[in-house]
Amino acid sequence: MENRSFFRNFETVYFYNSGMNKFSNKSIEELGFYVYSLVDPRDGKIFYIGKGCGNRVFQHCEAALQGDEVSLKLNLIREIISLGLQVEHYILRHKLSEKEAFQIESVLIDFLTYPKFNTEQILTNIVSGHHQWDEGIKTVDEINAIYDCERIKINNNEHLLLVSLNRSFDDAKAQGVYQRINIYEKTRQYWAIAKSRAAEIDYVLGVYHGIVRSVIKVDSYDWTFYDEEKKVRFSKERCCFHGTLIADSPYLNKDVSDYPFGSGGAIRYIP
Repeated sequence: MENRSFFRNFETVYFYNSGMNKFSNKSIEELGFYVYSLVDPRDGKIFYIGKGCGNRVFQHCEAALQGDEVSLKLNLIREIISLGLQVEHYILRHKLSEKEAFQIESVLIDFLTYPKFNTEQILTNIVSGHHQWDEGIKTVDEINAIYDCERIKINNNEHLLLVSLNRSFDDAKAQGVYQRINIYEKTRQYWAIAKSRAAEIDYVLGVYHGIVRSVIKVDSYDWTFYDEEKKVRFSKERCCFHGTLIADSPYLNKDVSDYPFGSGGAIRYIP
């Protein structure tokens, strides 16, 4: 907190060593929409990919210096500035339409965060790329599973809870309490189910557009009236599951159209 107060009280540090903090009107005109990266000068690593127009690329440093919000991105920017260094800004593509900028940003985020290509998380972006599942990086087996998937076959000894991810799966469209950092968080909470049923559930299956996109093996669960991060209070207690994502589950990428959700419903028990 002391560092953030220091930055606000001595605004001459922004752009801390007389660095560039805005484009000219002529440059803005020529740029159009663009995709950019923020780079840590200490190791030359990209830590954020974004899109925008005008002076959007510079606004993250401004937010770090003038606000108290806490995030991986803003904390890293403050750390760089506190050492007397400057975040490096790169324009990766420009003269784009807004739609093109969305697509290029999405590809870059997916490429830099795909676990098979990168063994460590190198970006501080809160969400994955737009359409990360639908159109993002896939193995050929995953492509086949999505577009030619089999109907689900239920193990008779297992009790499943299908949960709809239609409001949370697409990061570009998710709002409020439905904005979640990853597929595990999207799948595990907050579900309005009967308390008598929670203990029976072996697996929670996240369903998006009729296909199982995630499978959690349930270890435990609890109940809450409140989402602390989003400051949202629910009208009745919601169930939050805890467990393990099963990447090789036989239920993953299966068609569950034989088990539709009720009208406006977000859950379905099997059996």
